[in-house]
Amino acid sequence: MADRQGPESAGLRYAYVSNGLGDHRLDEALELLAENGYAGVGLSLDHHHLDPFGPDLPRRVAATADRLRDLGLTVVVETGARFVLDPRNKHEPSLLSEQGRERRIGFLDLAVRVAADLGAEAVSLWSGARPPQVDPETAHHRLVEGCEAVLRTAEALDVRLAFEPEPGMFVASVDDWRELRDRLDHRLFGLTLDLGHCLVTEYRPIPQVIDEVWNDLSYVQIDDMRRGVHDHLDFGQGDVDFPPALAALQGFGGLVAVELSRHSHTAHTAVPRSIDFLRRAERVGNRDYPEVRTHGVP
Repeated sequence: MADRQGPESAGLRYAYVSNGLGDHRLDEALELLAENGYAGVGLSLDHHHLDPFGPDLPRRVAATADRLRDLGLTVVVETGARFVLDPRNKHEPSLLSEQGRERRIGFLDLAVRVAADLGAEAVSLWSGARPPQVDPETAHHRLVEGCEAVLRTAEALDVRLAFEPEPGMFVASVDDWRELRDRLDHRLFGLTLDLGHCLVTEYRPIPQVIDEVWNDLSYVQIDDMRRGVHDHLDFGQGDVDFPPALAALQGFGGLVAVELSRHSHTAHTAVPRSIDFLRRAERVGNRDYPEVRTHGVP
């Protein structure tokens, strides 16, 4: 799991997922985050930033590591690029696909190696959707087999995997993730929790969900969302109650990353606006919801 902050903490460590910075060059995107006070970046391996299949990847990874260090940014490697493996089929092949699963495993292995070279805190990944012709038990078998293969690479390099339940995918909820975690039973297998997704897949309040998964929480994504609708919204446009959610996260030492993947065209305003909103909401949460701060934070 990610380190937990102690009482001396200055607050949560906000990041921004680079899939919401697709209209910026990577170097300029990182600079934008640093100058607005972000602690890190959720770096999606994709064609427009750190292309995992482009030429001279080791040199580009080393240059990115240097840039992150110079800007004081930490990183989680994201693997959710829509068309990185197939230009005609979004998010395919997945770990559940009839054909091509080895390509997804190879991509995830590469992501782990990139993460090790960047000094990343984790690699975030997900299951993919279950093909209609694949029965649930076969899907579970394929998913466990694929995750075990990636975990072998992760263990050799001591890189944590942060698995994200995603609405509409085979592992959609926290309960689905728990079942997978129990099957894998591996120290490097943690959780990516998207707070917006909780309004779509979870029946419990967000602070309760956070409390229940605390010991496995490796990475947090944050966005607004309307209840029951999987659409990442700008802060204040959905139904997420941020102050108690952020109060419940106090003491979490990992990155809390804004994910606005359809907002690249407004990133120049969304980047500063998002961290300002979250800092205000965090102050309100710490003031008004002390009862949910249950993880060693006074």
